[in-house]
Amino acid sequence: MTESKVHPLTGLSSAEIKRAAAILQNIYHKNDGVLEKLRFQHITLQEPPKELLMLYLDAECAGVEASERPFVPRLAEITYREPDGPTYMKTVVSLDTDTEVSTIRSQQGQHGGLDRAEVIETNIKILTDPDVRREIAKFNLPENVTVQCDTWPYGSDNSSEPDHPKLIQCILYARASHNHPESNQYSFPLPISPVYDPFQKKLVRIDPIATGGKEDGLAYRTVPADVALAHCTENEYFAELQKTPQRKDLKPLLIVQPEGVSFDVQDGSLVSWQKWSFRVGFNWREGMTVHDVRYDGRKVFYRLSLSEMTVPYSDPRSPLHRRQAFDLGDAGAGSCANQLALGCDCLGSIHYFDSWLSDDQGNPVHAKNVICLHEQDGGIGWKHTNPRTDVAAVTRKRVLILQSIITVGNYEYIFAWQFQQSGTVEFDTRATGILATSLIDAGKTSYWGNVVSPGVLATNHQHLFCLRIDPMIDGSNNSFIQEEAVSLPMDGDNPHGNAWKIRKTPLERSGFADAAPLQGRIFKIVNEKQLNPISGNPVGFKLVPQPSQLLLADPMSSVHKRARFAEHHLWVTKYRDGDLWAGGLWTNQSLNEIDGVADYAARNENVRNEDIVIWHTYGLTHHPRVEDYPVMPVEAISVSLHPADFFDKNPASDVPVSTQSANSSVLVPYNGTSSSDIF
Repeated sequence: MTESKVHPLTGLSSAEIKRAAAILQNIYHKNDGVLEKLRFQHITLQEPPKELLMLYLDAECAGVEASERPFVPRLAEITYREPDGPTYMKTVVSLDTDTEVSTIRSQQGQHGGLDRAEVIETNIKILTDPDVRREIAKFNLPENVTVQCDTWPYGSDNSSEPDHPKLIQCILYARASHNHPESNQYSFPLPISPVYDPFQKKLVRIDPIATGGKEDGLAYRTVPADVALAHCTENEYFAELQKTPQRKDLKPLLIVQPEGVSFDVQDGSLVSWQKWSFRVGFNWREGMTVHDVRYDGRKVFYRLSLSEMTVPYSDPRSPLHRRQAFDLGDAGAGSCANQLALGCDCLGSIHYFDSWLSDDQGNPVHAKNVICLHEQDGGIGWKHTNPRTDVAAVTRKRVLILQSIITVGNYEYIFAWQFQQSGTVEFDTRATGILATSLIDAGKTSYWGNVVSPGVLATNHQHLFCLRIDPMIDGSNNSFIQEEAVSLPMDGDNPHGNAWKIRKTPLERSGFADAAPLQGRIFKIVNEKQLNPISGNPVGFKLVPQPSQLLLADPMSSVHKRARFAEHHLWVTKYRDGDLWAGGLWTNQSLNEIDGVADYAARNENVRNEDIVIWHTYGLTHHPRVEDYPVMPVEAISVSLHPADFFDKNPASDVPVSTQSANSSVLVPYNGTSSSDIF
């Protein structure tokens, strides 16, 4: 056994990815000794067991030299399948001993997600298939126009069987007549959907897509194919293709830090800023992860990540009723991460983090600039003006941003962890990109969405996210408390009727809870064994849940059954290694949420004064507007974790006050005169 010299939370290097693939490839061989070529999906770091890793992290925090810290195994997780078989495996191999540690085999009806190689192969096969080309020819498109293909997870419905093969559903679009490569294809949706079998490598069938309106119900082919797209017009977002000129009255806005940044990055992933410290991680499924979060040396969070998201659409007409993506389990936030660029995605003085992914042959793929780190001004941090002296004390709120952006087909999602000097941590989620569209007949409207451009129907849909919060508030044994304000009757104890009390209810067993804004409901993660010296309350952090609309699909529908994490705003479970996926390990074409957060909670385990995990479901119910097209302005939603009796005072009270000598603000003249001449 050879002890690893890299940090246990450092992602796999390119050499380690090659080595992990070779270890597994050498295990699977034919009886005659000839190697059986495997088809790899993903090779990524398998994080060590928490019990072992915490010993290492505590030793690191205490300043123990790396060579003297406890041994932690170096493991790689590999998702793969045999060359022609439909079964997927998730295997863990040891990079210390070159051996297989464990294997999970997909069960009947469970499929691995779509990877880049499958998507590329499907696009080529579909767009060159003679039957598909014959169907496309019926729409009378200009000869020079290119047809493009969006690949979707096939999803499932109430008629799906457990032995349903893995399929890929394709949605076709045409470019505008100028056929520019950056043209907005979503303005010309074709009303056909080819279905492809990636194992048999062939077209299964071509489904028609209904284009009717309210008056047509579920009818298909309500207009002849040769005129179906005649009323569609180009509607471009790309600057060079827009018919209206770009604005010219916008002056540059520069973000400068003349003395450099206030953060420090060591060992490739260890970030120190103000009193915060944490490690940055990255994997193919979750994308950006945050580990070992401490404030001034005190333990706060063991691990923070986005666990899953689902995007169900509301059009009941087949095959569009199957549009339900699980963007992490089906595609992978890491696999879809953008390569970020200076001056575009992040402004100011930027530090980038790279990582490594893998291809279908088990070779490493460089994921460059997938996370950016920078500081930004967050407005006023705190202020008070003494009315007796008229002296003001004010500080600016400096925020440290850790951000990643993913593109999943037509949509972009911007995810950002925000660390504040006040001890608050926020997770900011922003949706943008282009709406998923389908064709609608001229002059018609639909119950299932909104017409956002001639011939373009944007379907109503939801974006439902599940944030995984693994706390360690001054230690691993924590409790989850529900707090709400309760009005009191006017009586002898409340003679004026103005009083209310705070009702605190600790959760004893694993389960769920929901937001209740009319009750002022919040939740606290506390360490009941550590009391605040000022208030006498347990130290903790407060979560104010987003009171988002939850999953709208009928509870008996497959849409609902496979996304049970979206039934409630909060879930609390007892920590177990490997409990990472709110929607289950295998989401692609799932019929039910298996081994997801609802199953974790159903174990009915004690969660008071235990090592617990909190799962927060939140999201957006999107009724598209015309203003959301041809490209959607960002729609933002934020989840906050605030210290609650964790400190003995405002931890940002020592932030230097804001001064003109430091900020160098500039006075803008009024109509060419100084502002002093106005009054």
